[in-house]
Amino acid sequence: MPFARAIDAEIHYEDSGGDGPPVLLAHEFFMDRTMFASQTAALAPEFRIVTWDARGHGRTREQGLPFTYWTAARDALTVLDHLGAERAVFGGTAQGGFTALRAALIAPERVSALILIGTEAHGPTEEQTTATREFLDQWYDDDSRRAAVDRLAHWLIGDDDWYRGIWAKRWLGRAREGIEVAAGCLLSRESVLDRLHEIRCPVLVVHPTDSGIPADRAERLVQGLRGASYVEIEGARLAVTMTHPAPVNHAIRRFLREAVGPRRPVVRVLEGSRARHRGARHRG
Repeated sequence: MPFARAIDAEIHYEDSGGDGPPVLLAHEFFMDRTMFASQTAALAPEFRIVTWDARGHGRTREQGLPFTYWTAARDALTVLDHLGAERAVFGGTAQGGFTALRAALIAPERVSALILIGTEAHGPTEEQTTATREFLDQWYDDDSRRAAVDRLAHWLIGDDDWYRGIWAKRWLGRAREGIEVAAGCLLSRESVLDRLHEIRCPVLVVHPTDSGIPADRAERLVQGLRGASYVEIEGARLAVTMTHPAPVNHAIRRFLREAVGPRRPVVRVLEGSRARHRGARHRG
């Protein structure tokens, strides 16, 4: 299994391979890299899709030390180093998007574009903090763990019974310990809203309307990112990459082809003619 070695962790990742532009995708809290299986199948080999497990999740090995999403951003850059790639598209869902934003802030020269799914630039709302703490209380209680899993499945996946069954089985089978550090990172994240103007690369924002992220926060994210493309997916929750793969894949493919796709043949332009390119804003 491939691992990229950080100072205090070994970051597990999967690489579709190929010669296409690399795209690093980071998962949601309590999920893992497999939530992007549909994107890998649909977008490779045109694009080199690399999915990786955050600390406290999946097969990544770490020491249980406190970390932040700035740490996670450096983990993503470590994966990029391990691939031998200078630049990549960075993307992710929810906490994966928090990570991608921070990667673009600390190493803009290495981020060719951003894909932000169910993501915001703010810190957590009071409601988000309360819901997460209530979930963790249930998670660690033998009598309420099943209820916690059902709550998590509804929170992240919604009404898709097939995916709910798969992930409920995974969650019930995992050790209860080890998630508290990742939860601490989630709940202590700070806002980067006032730094969005520093990000100059192309950006795609995908907003699942039932994700729990307020629509005004999604709008603030788009407004803060110059020329960002915006797609809404009605009725979807945070696991939109699994439950609504067709519109997600369509939006990502279109965006990637425009932002980092293969070079088109050079067309000679007659003197005096003018060409303009403007950032697009889509709502689908």
